[in-house]
Amino acid sequence: MTAVAPGTGAPFAPGATVVRRDIHLGKVWSAQPHRAISDTGTLLELGYWPGISALAPTTWTTALRTGDDTSRKNGLANLAAGTWELEPWAWQHTVLRSRFEEGQWFSLHHFQTPAGEPLRLYVNFERPAVRTRIGIDTLDLLVDLVVEPDLSAATWKDEDEYAHGRRLGFITDADHRAVEQARERALGLLQDRAGPFAGPWPAWTPDPVWPVPELPGGADQADPG
Repeated sequence: MTAVAPGTGAPFAPGATVVRRDIHLGKVWSAQPHRAISDTGTLLELGYWPGISALAPTTWTTALRTGDDTSRKNGLANLAAGTWELEPWAWQHTVLRSRFEEGQWFSLHHFQTPAGEPLRLYVNFERPAVRTRIGIDTLDLLVDLVVEPDLSAATWKDEDEYAHGRRLGFITDADHRAVEQARERALGLLQDRAGPFAGPWPAWTPDPVWPVPELPGGADQADPG
């Protein structure tokens, strides 16, 4: 899919399908169709809810089905080597409201129950999102900051996977330097109750007139150019 320069092109209209993809070595590692909640051109908010079908690596889906952490770890080696396979996977249990800001090395994801009860906030560290005709492309860099809904506490998650990703080489030294800066920025915003942490996120539910978003044709193919 052709990339769109930051700040150019029409923002996604509310309710439009927006596909978030992880891309590595010129291949799609995951693809999830969302609905646009709002989009200024530099700040994009997306909704995601149970029943939406995405594409995910088979090692990851196997780990979710079986609880076998070995499969998940094998998936990192496959990611580094570019040898993964994808299969459909339906999202379950939680509703997400996600926020992607242009140029940032992290996105934010508010998890809640389908009834609107807040569960947690995830700060997901990833390469800055690049807009495409169908959505945004990035690469999850594995480490997360999990924040209580009332912003009272935060815990780092998957530090071991992040270290393993560095050893395997797909998290580069340049990635690491950017993530270290992004960690400091995220913690500073949380401490100051600024930016996305200026207050608790309100409950969100999908517009009942919105159909479940679907992946468009070709979403599993990265732009060869």
